Amino acid sequence: MAKFMAVALLILATTSCKKEQQAPEENTTATDTVAKVEKRRIISLNGALTEIISALGHQDQIVAVDVTSTYPEGIKDSAKDLGHVRSISIEALMAEKPELILATSEDLSPELTEKIKLAKVDVRVFDRDYTAEGTKMLIGQVATVLQSEGAQKLQDKIDADLKGVEQLKIQPKVLFIYARGAGTLMVGGKNTPVDKVIELAGGKNAVTDFEDYKPLTPEALIQANPDVILMFDSGIQSLGGEQGVLKIQGIEKTNAGKNKKIIAMDGALLSGFGPRLGEAAATLNGKFKENAK
Repeated sequence: MAKFMAVALLILATTSCKKEQQAPEENTTATDTVAKVEKRRIISLNGALTEIISALGHQDQIVAVDVTSTYPEGIKDSAKDLGHVRSISIEALMAEKPELILATSEDLSPELTEKIKLAKVDVRVFDRDYTAEGTKMLIGQVATVLQSEGAQKLQDKIDADLKGVEQLKIQPKVLFIYARGAGTLMVGGKNTPVDKVIELAGGKNAVTDFEDYKPLTPEALIQANPDVILMFDSGIQSLGGEQGVLKIQGIEKTNAGKNKKIIAMDGALLSGFGPRLGEAAATLNGKFKENAK
């Protein structure tokens, strides 16, 4: 369920210790050195990786992406959408004649990784750490693979944006609801990407008794009694707008429902943990301040 939800969140947009910054192990390279990549054909199988590659100035080398890669705008116009990573076949990958494939250990299965190795294509698989330091480390790793000198600028921007997050007098209790219509409502617990962003933005998760995601029930909603409901733009749209959110059973008995405190944000921005992480935290912090009035 946790893996499904992690991917599903990015689809609709689209746990934490400091690691030593180093390039990931070269999982599949035809040689022992990193080749020049000025004209390499790149496949990116993760939305955050696609953002990083693009921000480093290599968007024009991306020939195909996964379904979670929704930013920069227009990426699907210039790169083929291969769909859900778990459904992508080796044949579909090789049809794009890739010279470099970037993915995360959460997304790319060991079986498909091995097939890519056998096809003699350079594939780099990165571990994710949903923290500011982890995100900066990931940017550095990708820059190393691409032989790009732009990592420091992106890392500095994250730090600068995070400095714009103001301490709140009262931490709002925030409940993240993932929706795909009224029939699919999930609540985000601890140690999810959204949970980490809520913390960075100065709020606190209204749910502390479980990790990952569970189906939303009226009883759990009332017990959590959030001050604010946080959702993806796409999730709110799937419910017919804010009025549809307020019709969720149990919402009316919470502080958020009574005061109509609902925050909507782009999913890829909110949960991506890419170059825009600082921007996401600062934006959410601003929305917390607005809702406190």
